[in-house]
Amino acid sequence: MSFMVPREDTIVAISTAAGEGGIAVVRMSGPRSLEIADVVFSSPAGKKPSMVPSHTVHFGYIEVNGERIDGVLLTVFRAPASYTGEDVVEISCHGGTLVTHRILGLLLDSGARLAEPGEFTKRAFLNGRIDLVQAEAVIDLIRAKTDRARGLALRLLDGALSERIQAIRENIMVVLTAVEADIEFPEEGLEAPPAGELSARIDSVIRDVEFLISTAREGRVLREGVKVVITGKPNVGKSSLLNALLQEKRAIVTSIPGTTTDTIEEIVAIDGIPLSLVDTAGLGKAGNIIQIEGMKRTEASIEEGTIIILVFDASIPLSDEDREIIEKVRNKKTVVVLNKVDLPEKIDIEELAVLLCHEKAVKTSLESMRGMAELKKAMRDAVWEGAGPESRIAVSERQRKHLEAALGRLREARSSAAAGTSGEFTAMDLKGALDGLDRITGRKVTGDILDRIFSRFCIGK
Repeated sequence: MSFMVPREDTIVAISTAAGEGGIAVVRMSGPRSLEIADVVFSSPAGKKPSMVPSHTVHFGYIEVNGERIDGVLLTVFRAPASYTGEDVVEISCHGGTLVTHRILGLLLDSGARLAEPGEFTKRAFLNGRIDLVQAEAVIDLIRAKTDRARGLALRLLDGALSERIQAIRENIMVVLTAVEADIEFPEEGLEAPPAGELSARIDSVIRDVEFLISTAREGRVLREGVKVVITGKPNVGKSSLLNALLQEKRAIVTSIPGTTTDTIEEIVAIDGIPLSLVDTAGLGKAGNIIQIEGMKRTEASIEEGTIIILVFDASIPLSDEDREIIEKVRNKKTVVVLNKVDLPEKIDIEELAVLLCHEKAVKTSLESMRGMAELKKAMRDAVWEGAGPESRIAVSERQRKHLEAALGRLREARSSAAAGTSGEFTAMDLKGALDGLDRITGRKVTGDILDRIFSRFCIGK
């Protein structure tokens, strides 16, 4: 990797969220951080930031031309033992737009420049403090919607995936070294392992890579969430179901059919899974232009949804409208709910099972909250396809693509090794596999890829 951080460049940004708060943090990183802090910070103890040890906190004032801007706590982190690997100064001031922007403006006037999105973490990567997998874990941690997603991000930030990839890389290097020794020094008698042994070693590496690829779906679920669309005829309890899952009265519920005329979308976590719940207008016969538009939006949501919760009123027989709705969701992963089971049951469950090719429906009464535990379990099983997540790491889509590329080259290497062809072919494919792994961790990466990754960050991180 041949990237260089401009050493004369010192960056600054507000690292806390916009708006009023108890405190705000202004962060500065670069070779002039301590010099600039000396200009704007005055301490009752008379110590300049450039004089104090690393990892110490000091009370004082931010001042300009004799005007006191705020009383602050200033923290010094000296290179290389800082987040970015450079000299870092963090100023904790009173929260609020005016104070933080006055301090930010003063630091900019004193020689710093405004940081780009993710530039602090980008510098941490470029200066070798973290690898690219850990850098991506930072944004995963910031955006985590559930404790399970947060736990995954922390494990990746601690190096769980990086260590696995490094171990795979080392195993490939062992095989590659043996193959290249046979190619480069045939007179030394350093023969490559027999074809069978070589293939077995590569097979072991292939299994490790395949396992990592298998975690991509879990990673996608925890990072992006799952869109779950609640649909059915009017007045079957869709909005009541949304409210029950959210545990709040988000959607208006009345006994009048067609109360919901537009989609309502809310986020909820079930067993650590971030779900985007969409309540839709009832499907059936439209009476006016508003209902027609509502049904169009419902059908669009069904098309976009990953999981469909199909709600029926168990107290009335199946209708032609129900059968039409079943056809609309036939190719979707579906959780079937029979609501209003506190009333006499009139729905034909056997016909419903045949129509949906569905073995079991969840019975609920949203008046008494009966069946909610069973419904959540059914939703969880639909997400994980019956089996819960087993790994403690999960790769991202970017990482999966490079693992797939590495896997293809490993399979080629195994084939050539098993066939006993020239070692040059096996070596070439093993090097290709290493290239794929190195693109994951950032050993080999282009500037445009870095820009794309770090542009997802907020300014100040």
